[in-house]
Amino acid sequence: MEHIIAKLLNDFERGRMNRRQLIQSIAMAASAAGAAQAASPAGGFQAVTVNHISYQVADYAKTRDFYADLLGMTVKDDRGNQCNLAFGDTFLLPRNARRPRNAPADAPLPTVPRVDHIAYTIENWDKDRVKAELEKRGLNPRPDTDNSFHVKDPDGFDLQISGKEMKA
Repeated sequence: MEHIIAKLLNDFERGRMNRRQLIQSIAMAASAAGAAQAASPAGGFQAVTVNHISYQVADYAKTRDFYADLLGMTVKDDRGNQCNLAFGDTFLLPRNARRPRNAPADAPLPTVPRVDHIAYTIENWDKDRVKAELEKRGLNPRPDTDNSFHVKDPDGFDLQISGKEMKA
């Protein structure tokens, strides 16, 4: 939306449209954006950003230091085996390898780094409505926080759906 308004302002400043055309164009763009946000595909949700990417690594401290040093990510909530690396409205969540859910306690830890899950933030979070929609689709939601659920996508990957209040 910002780039549309910036282009409209640029056109106005260069004399390509008058003030009335500018205001009408901004009003139409805002109206269209509002309608797009209000509509959700087939009764589902509207993703607005990647909340975080969680992945298992061989050495979380080495990964933490690499991203903090190279890309200036802010280290938050360092627990000694995982941390949040915040940037913008999202964060990375590198963590030491862990056994898959439902694996026996004596199962070996994975040795190959892998994506653990990806969390998407959706518009208009309502915990009960989100849970009901996920259940209606047969996705068996697992609560994680007050603002998120985990489900499996069609390929078996762990997908976390979260509200905007879930932060690093």
